[in-house]
Amino acid sequence: MAGQLNPQILLAVPLAPLVGSAIAGLFGTQFFGNKVGRATSHTVTILGVLVALIISLQTLFAVMDGASYNGTLYTWLTIGTLKFQVGFLVDSLTAMMMCVVTFVSLMVHIYTIGYMKDDAGYNRFFSYISLFTFSMLMLVMSNNFLQLFFGWEAVGLVSYLLIGFWYTRPTAIFANMKAFLVNRVGDFGFILGIGLLMAYAGSMDYAEVFAKREALAQLSLPGTDWMLLTVACICLFIGAMGKSAQFPLHVWLPDSMEGPTPISALIHAATMVTAGIFMVTRMSPLFELSDMALSFILVIGAITALFMGFLGIIQNDIKRVVAYSTLSQLGYMTVALGASSYSVAVFHLMTHAFFKALLFLAAGAVIIGMHHDQDIRNMGGLRKYMPITWLTSLLGSLALIGTPFFAGFYSKDSIIEAVQASSLPGAGFASFAVLAGVFVTAFYSFRMYFLVFHGAERFGKVDAHAAHHADVHADAHADAHDDAHDDVHEHHGLAPGEKPHEAPWVVTIPLMLLAIPSVVIGFITIEPMLFGEFFKNVIFVAEGHHAMEELRHEFHGPVAMAIHALTSLPFFLAVAGVVSAYYCYLINPRVPAWFFARFQFLYTLLDNKYYLDKFNQAVFANGAVATGRGLWNVGDRNLIDGLIVNGSARLVGWFSNVVRHFQTGYIYHYAFVMILGVLGFLVWFMPLPFVK
Repeated sequence: MAGQLNPQILLAVPLAPLVGSAIAGLFGTQFFGNKVGRATSHTVTILGVLVALIISLQTLFAVMDGASYNGTLYTWLTIGTLKFQVGFLVDSLTAMMMCVVTFVSLMVHIYTIGYMKDDAGYNRFFSYISLFTFSMLMLVMSNNFLQLFFGWEAVGLVSYLLIGFWYTRPTAIFANMKAFLVNRVGDFGFILGIGLLMAYAGSMDYAEVFAKREALAQLSLPGTDWMLLTVACICLFIGAMGKSAQFPLHVWLPDSMEGPTPISALIHAATMVTAGIFMVTRMSPLFELSDMALSFILVIGAITALFMGFLGIIQNDIKRVVAYSTLSQLGYMTVALGASSYSVAVFHLMTHAFFKALLFLAAGAVIIGMHHDQDIRNMGGLRKYMPITWLTSLLGSLALIGTPFFAGFYSKDSIIEAVQASSLPGAGFASFAVLAGVFVTAFYSFRMYFLVFHGAERFGKVDAHAAHHADVHADAHADAHDDAHDDVHEHHGLAPGEKPHEAPWVVTIPLMLLAIPSVVIGFITIEPMLFGEFFKNVIFVAEGHHAMEELRHEFHGPVAMAIHALTSLPFFLAVAGVVSAYYCYLINPRVPAWFFARFQFLYTLLDNKYYLDKFNQAVFANGAVATGRGLWNVGDRNLIDGLIVNGSARLVGWFSNVVRHFQTGYIYHYAFVMILGVLGFLVWFMPLPFVK
């Protein structure tokens, strides 16, 4: 049905999770006296997200039939001709994002019932994840920069609360502050880009700004010869670098694993980290007019895709392996943006959302089965104890490495082909990076898979268990509340004789439901999304950028694409990565030990994450502290307090000390001073006879 969508029904999509969040957050916590219990909290929040999902699916089908909506719901402020409004733009890009966000969020909500069942902050957690869903929906549904920025900052704020959910842990507090500060760096560039566009386009509405893009492309930044649109686009992308964790603003994402596993799936699969990819795609009419901005995006994405993958090879925390995989895959999406293949980028965003959420939730199921031990070196042989988690993890891993016919294959191979077809500066390096990344991804993904589910059983060892408990007790918090909290959530591991166990149904059902699109969604949607009219009049590609045209020319259907890939270089690289991981960790474990001994300097470099954290700590954190102390010592203490405040007081005291000598109390002194004063006036005002 072609036509306009109903704005009142669309409004229910973000508001339904918001209502659920308010009920759980206000009435399910001490704020209003714990008036509702756990069952009510998870019921209302799940119901709210379910309503949003149903309406989102209906909206997607309506959009595919030609319906759309672009309108203002509320005008907040008007300054001259500039309007600050709340409005929705619902087209195919928005509808797809709405469905992905609500579906993954629903799976995470259901999963949380089992994962967080022993946590004292159960109701608070459900409130946070529903509030996060509301924020992301407001971001993707916005039709103006004001609302986009609101959603942008809201997801950052709620992620701060979620990463630091276990606020008695110093590591969690450090991680959420790190995420918050790094994102502020990116957001500073983001708001500068918005400000430039608002100043020169005279509007914050997408459609009005896009209509003036040709005029904006003719302008230069005042005082420079830089193209205004290039500066604005790079500033916008700096915001995306922070939110979508691109090098060098990626450092917050691995540490965010300190939060509970469900938020790892929610933040790092379909929502917060993909906000930057969505934003650049939405802004394609602007980015397409600046090849310099596109080259910048291409190179940054290539660096992230390759070098973050290297870090995944040496990780032993199961969640951190998946986190570095997320960083690498976000680099792939960014590379596609730089190659002007926006539809390929959001296609990979969609497929990645399903299989990465699956991998994170499967990792959480393993953590439950291992009694909160996250070290993959303490696992092995879990296949026979956790068959559902094993199978779903295998499917997610196959999708991640780009196995033909799986979802990740269609989007990942399309990115590689698009980059190879690009002629922008940096495309050569990007092409090498995404190809090398195929081997790296396959290696670290199946390193984790083999160490967790196959090989010898390394759990329940007396020495390892005792040592692990010694570490836990050494790090235990002092007060009783913290000890009780740690009893549930610290990584205790299995005691000698204990065996892993499959997770409850509320955990395994989301795994199975996510496994289905992880396998089939790419096969079903590649043709309409990349080569059909799904994104018609939504994504703009300039005439000089031919990557998508070359992909369209080479595409002969999803089956033919998968069969042809069996003889392609990416497939051989993926197979080589899997075989290498199998040999190194199941057949001959001495090989990794040999590499470690021979290339210890390289391991040290990777283990220290290229020393970026140390650099940031030394230059920015310690530098900021030193600068602050200097400003306090020189500016506050010496200049303001010493000179202005205390100096003025001393000056008044000195002046008072001088003039008090004239206040003697004798009348003849005062009469003498009065006579002197009158004499002075006479001399000053009386004309002298010799002066003409």
